[in-house]
Amino acid sequence: MTEFENLGLAQPLLAALAETGYTTPTPIQRQAIPPARQGHDILGIAQTGTGKTAAFALPILDRLIANPAPRHRQAPRVLVLAPTRELASQIADSFRTYARYQKLSVMTVFGGVPIPRQERQLMAGIDVLVATPGRLLDLVERRSLRLDRVEMLVLDEADQMLDLGFIHALRQIARILPRRRQSLFFSATMPASISELAGRYLTDPVEVAVTPVATTAERVRQSVVFVNPAEKQALLTLTLRRPEFAKCLVFTRTKHGADRVVRHLAGAGIPASAIHGNKSQPQRERALEDFRSGRIGVLVATDIAARGIDIDAVSHVINFELPNVPEQYVHRIGRTARAGLDGIALSFCAPDEKPYLRDIEKLIRQRIEAAPLPDNFLAQASKLPKPVPAGAADGPVRRERPAVGTHAEAPRRHPGAPRGGRPGRRRSGGRPGGRGAAPRAGLQA
Repeated sequence: MTEFENLGLAQPLLAALAETGYTTPTPIQRQAIPPARQGHDILGIAQTGTGKTAAFALPILDRLIANPAPRHRQAPRVLVLAPTRELASQIADSFRTYARYQKLSVMTVFGGVPIPRQERQLMAGIDVLVATPGRLLDLVERRSLRLDRVEMLVLDEADQMLDLGFIHALRQIARILPRRRQSLFFSATMPASISELAGRYLTDPVEVAVTPVATTAERVRQSVVFVNPAEKQALLTLTLRRPEFAKCLVFTRTKHGADRVVRHLAGAGIPASAIHGNKSQPQRERALEDFRSGRIGVLVATDIAARGIDIDAVSHVINFELPNVPEQYVHRIGRTARAGLDGIALSFCAPDEKPYLRDIEKLIRQRIEAAPLPDNFLAQASKLPKPVPAGAADGPVRRERPAVGTHAEAPRRHPGAPRGGRPGRRRSGGRPGGRGAAPRAGLQA
């Protein structure tokens, strides 16, 4: 069983796949699609770039095609939950691509978009709804969305959902969904909290898993530079001035840190944009398009915003700050070395971050090679210009105002619930993961 034709998918789906150029299923697709088509619940564990979206989108669309039904006002047949707006948009785009030869409606709902517009779109009913948990519950509470007709549920990137503090929202959603439904649950890792959540959502699931625990992409060359915190910005600026850093993702731990990095780069004449939870959806989309098209060569992101970034030809990933959750390191560097290309991951490690580095090396089961500071580093750093003012946080490309009141990346507060949304230090032997690009040899979307 090596071709999509052998998986029993409906002809319109095969035609869409052929037109897109995909012929060979990935391992997660081979394992998940047959039992999902038969109506079984699925518990899937897979890391970045394994094709998880198609592993659930194709069997869901196949079942919709085989069982047509009229739409009902404000009521989707399929609900897909995703942790971030970028990932929700990417999933919806994949559904539309595979369903191009069927009259199936696909809609996304997330914060940062006026809610009345989404309410109007829901009035006619919808086949597939892709949503972030916060905005979904907003619509339910306003009685603009009904979940009583959901036949199939997908929970994607479940570990990231928990990292963002969405556990209370997910439990509330689980209580209002129909008990009789098919559920597909995908996560990159499987700590005890994820197992408990899976038990709440799934009934006698078929378990599918691919890739060894805690592996990093083989084509990524990893190195670390030991540097004092006050010197990191100068090191980044000097590094990005090198011509080989043509398309680079830079990761920070905080939103304010991302904006600060962009201001410094702007002062040095390096066009860059930041993408994080304080940006409005249009701002984020423009930043991604500028980066994708090459209008800017540097995109500075937080871990939360980076989920769902699916861009080929990223040459370098720079960890401006090491993540305090070691699995995030694997998510980050998985953004390079896609589609058969090589990639480079460079980390800046301050003295107080050395415990994070040890945790990362323990997780990936290898030592990260130490690289020296540039020649004459202090002399070069002293000649760098000052950063632009804080009002120009988006860099020289365009100035934008941050979003106010968005919900896509902030968990909803419930009375008596602890504050969430900021991942703590987590120890897990689970598999790292994220979302990968789509080389033609295997469907990765």
